[in-house]
Amino acid sequence: MTLRVAIIGSGLGGLATAIRLAAQGLSVTVYEKRDQPGGRASAWIEDGFTFDAGPTVITAPWLLEDLFALAGDRLEDHVRLVALDPFYRIFFEEGTAFDYARDDARMAANVAALSTVPADATGYAAFLERSRQIFERGFTDLSAKPFLHISDMLRIAPSLVRLQSQRTVYGLVSSFVEDERLRQILSFHPLLIGGNPFTATSIYALIHHLERKWGVWFAMGGTTALVRALEDLAVRLGVSFQYNAEVVGLPVAAGRVTGVETKDGVVHPADIVVSNADPILTNTMLLPTSAQSRIGSWRLRQLRQSMSLVVIYFGTDRTYRDDPANRLAHHNIIFGPRYKGLLTDIFAKKRLASDFSLYLHMPTLTDPHLAPVGCEAFYVLAPVPNLAGGQKWETLARPYRDAIMAKLEQEYLPDLGRHIVVERMIDPPYFRDELNSYLGAGFSVEPVLTQSAWFRPHNRSGRLRNLYQVGAGTHPGAGIPGVLQSAVIASQLVQEDWL
Repeated sequence: MTLRVAIIGSGLGGLATAIRLAAQGLSVTVYEKRDQPGGRASAWIEDGFTFDAGPTVITAPWLLEDLFALAGDRLEDHVRLVALDPFYRIFFEEGTAFDYARDDARMAANVAALSTVPADATGYAAFLERSRQIFERGFTDLSAKPFLHISDMLRIAPSLVRLQSQRTVYGLVSSFVEDERLRQILSFHPLLIGGNPFTATSIYALIHHLERKWGVWFAMGGTTALVRALEDLAVRLGVSFQYNAEVVGLPVAAGRVTGVETKDGVVHPADIVVSNADPILTNTMLLPTSAQSRIGSWRLRQLRQSMSLVVIYFGTDRTYRDDPANRLAHHNIIFGPRYKGLLTDIFAKKRLASDFSLYLHMPTLTDPHLAPVGCEAFYVLAPVPNLAGGQKWETLARPYRDAIMAKLEQEYLPDLGRHIVVERMIDPPYFRDELNSYLGAGFSVEPVLTQSAWFRPHNRSGRLRNLYQVGAGTHPGAGIPGVLQSAVIASQLVQEDWL
């Protein structure tokens, strides 16, 4: 008899797992709360504008290519990935702009030109070598392996010591370069996966090598085009999708999950269940109390959650990309007046500060078809405290939005207010209510050393032998590569356990 698999959620982790398990011959059904696939990588489409709701930075393209290869297919026949250069344009409060360039020589020249410390040029080269070393161990050897037992953690302990993983990303960077702006440039990456550079383990410095070796890419049509291609691939492999089918319970009998219960009261039998939902939702809200570990549930709720986000999607009835005065690239990092202080407010104090740093996405610079002719599409993102901060977003949202848009209009997008024709804003309550994210966290569990590998929610349940977990809150972590790697791990475990 063909084993039946129920997957909760059609985020990138759920889609990748569905494809991998269907390719192994299992009967797979995906249950999705919303009316479209993608989870955080869904899309908002209105009046001819297409906005990616979530991730826009694509790295490690081979992880996507592997999924299509499972069906004897090729990614490039379905989605066109375009290499971006620069990877990011970074703006500082005093007006300096820095191109995080694709070309190694140009990047090194930009570093030397920016830094006020001559030794930083050689320090940067040494940092890149350290990033490569961390990647070879931290990504290649660790991120695609399950950590189900404490012995798994003890096995890698010597490597973690050699990699100085007890150091933070900012601390590691600072040991190689002295210019504060350069330290910010080389340490901001953990923010892309929900981490604070001042507390995230230095293992995440591997991102630099990952980007420099394989590039930063954009999917023409937006990340949503990639999501739709993965959905089509899954369907071709026999996966069934049920949309508007929110899972509200996981019935348990004899130490096994027997299926998934959807909001309409129907229980859908399954032999194997894979949850792409927030691990706290899965283990403390979907499972019956009798199947929960009191200590385990308490521990899950004690995990530090990532920051949340305010994201404003907006389209204009004029273009900026052809304006000779345009300073923007595809990916833009706009640092505010404070770096460590702002991040301390967001992560530790859970305080909404009056200043902010921003990520500004200008996808129509690469793909003009994401907006009507003569128009432009953007989204701007600000890290903010998660809901543990107690902020009243029903009153804070509008003035916070106005401050961000005023900053953009004053310094980057002239006359912006007069030209916005579509706009939407999401804030921490959206992540909690729409995406079922604990405390409205934007990236689930915060990536610190004591919440990594074995310390992170496992890819297989320790109490229920047929329950598996994928996604940002599980090992190895958030970001497209991490989420896709969690699908590799879960599908391998299913194969080992059941096939």
